[in-house]
Amino acid sequence: MGTMVIVAYRPKSGQADALETLVRDHVPRLRALDLVTDRAAQAMRARDGTIVEIFEWKDGAIDAAHEHPDVQAMWAEFAEACDYAPLETLDEASRMFAEFEPLDL
Repeated sequence: MGTMVIVAYRPKSGQADALETLVRDHVPRLRALDLVTDRAAQAMRARDGTIVEIFEWKDGAIDAAHEHPDVQAMWAEFAEACDYAPLETLDEASRMFAEFEPLDL
């Protein structure tokens, strides 16, 4: 059994396209390192441009990711393109049925 996570990435100025590319490659890169399950990831865009991603880590993989140099390098790429945002900062999160624009992965 893995751990489902929901993460929100708020693009930095001029980085929306780069962030979208990173999100599309994120889970495949983690999967190549055997850190995530085969469960399909989902991604969506909030009205303010924040991208929300949902995926499943393999059991124990979160700790392993923090030690893996390839993951650290990937997270550095994310740090250049976005800031992480608490879900509660998204306007959609205050609604009973939060609606987002779907992104193809």
